[in-house]
Amino acid sequence: MSQLTLVAVSGSLHHPSKTTALIEEIMRQIGEPFGVEARLIRIDEIGPQFAGVLRRDQLPDVVESALVAIETADVLIVGSPVYRASFTGLFKHLFDFVDQNALIDKPVLVAATGGSERHALIIEHQFRPLFSFFQALTLPAAVYAYDSDFANGAVASERLAGLIRTAVAKAVPLISSYLDERDAITADV
Repeated sequence: MSQLTLVAVSGSLHHPSKTTALIEEIMRQIGEPFGVEARLIRIDEIGPQFAGVLRRDQLPDVVESALVAIETADVLIVGSPVYRASFTGLFKHLFDFVDQNALIDKPVLVAATGGSERHALIIEHQFRPLFSFFQALTLPAAVYAYDSDFANGAVASERLAGLIRTAVAKAVPLISSYLDERDAITADV
């Protein structure tokens, strides 16, 4: 099996961020069973460079590079804090620039953070429909965390650690199958 290209997108508008800490922990755990080339894209870093842009051909190079990384990744991990019952606007705006055919069949693990469990349906009502539009393979186990799951900017609760372990355990066989299929197609070419 060749190396896994893993790209994660944190929709947080702040740094440090619970969402980014969550995404980094998921990245670390998914990367363990594979040889990984990983990249973290943080909206708090690149958002100001594309917030007012209306067309992809107007984007600065750093944002175009992030989009190419998203489009060419083997696996995506995406997450956002809940903001007004959805992901952040800049998170969605970034994905508005992604080629609509670039994510077909691509495994995507979704995650979100919120103040309490009341916002957990963001996974089902916001993330899954977005990635369904792209015809991506949204992985079955998502991760939702709330503020009390973190301490000192890191995952701290056993509840959240267990959710991450479960999501990763369910994702790894699907990712392996995806990579095997990708490698078989590449070998045939």
